[in-house]
Amino acid sequence: MTNTIEAPFDTPSGLLPATVGVLGGGRMGAGIAHAFLLNGSKVTVVERDDDSARGAQKRVAASVAASFDRGVASGDRNEVLKRFETSTDYAAFASCDLVVEAVPEDAKLKATALSAVAEHVSPHAYLATNTSSLSVSRLAEALPRPESFLGLHFFNPVPASTLIEVVVGEKTTEETVAAARRWVSGLGKTAVVVKDAPGFASSRLGVVIALEAMRMLEEGVASAEDIDNAMVLGYKHPTGPLKTTDIVGLDVRLRIAEYLHSTLGDRFSPPQILRDLVAAGHLGRKTGKGFYNWS
Repeated sequence: MTNTIEAPFDTPSGLLPATVGVLGGGRMGAGIAHAFLLNGSKVTVVERDDDSARGAQKRVAASVAASFDRGVASGDRNEVLKRFETSTDYAAFASCDLVVEAVPEDAKLKATALSAVAEHVSPHAYLATNTSSLSVSRLAEALPRPESFLGLHFFNPVPASTLIEVVVGEKTTEETVAAARRWVSGLGKTAVVVKDAPGFASSRLGVVIALEAMRMLEEGVASAEDIDNAMVLGYKHPTGPLKTTDIVGLDVRLRIAEYLHSTLGDRFSPPQILRDLVAAGHLGRKTGKGFYNWS
């Protein structure tokens, strides 16, 4: 069976789904909601409990307000926020044309969450995962319509990032990929289309550079600042690999590295310095300390 529905694209760009659901309202989920809201979609974020839903509400509202304050969004901010709601009930996804899963990077958690979403979405809806490294084809195995499922790997921070990695699973149809390209264009971002492989393109390249930077720091080759400056000034990276790791989260990078180590071999073995920092609770910017002091 193929997904032949023409979802209602009535946003100002004419490219985006009218109604979008996001499962998980943390940093990434809130950023994804923000991106669709500012470009005309109605967005519903579903969280696990009331406290988390209230946190997501505040996070998205603050992000939208910041865009208006910086002058990167125009129109009526109140009108934008009227198109946003939160819920703790998966049934809120019933009217969505697209649902993006944005729960933590854990294969079992994502598979369980996606199966629960699939029970509540309409037959025409598309479903996507925001995984940065896990197998899209494996996640699709328990879904009733794997042809309408793919990876949409957004980058942190979502509002400022110009890239979305579109990950094509084994059963993802060309029509689903074409729809994803429209969505990315409607968000004002650029799509990179990759086949389902461990780490895709961005995580695989980004993590291997970051792991080598950690080994250099561990060996005393140079300071964190000088290692990062070598990539910023020498290769025009916007931030160095160690500072990027702090922004992404050392725990997130460790999980990805462990997955890539198990699938691609020893070149992705996490350095001891990364394991030690995570064990000590130094996860980067979100905890105030990682490779840098953010306090």
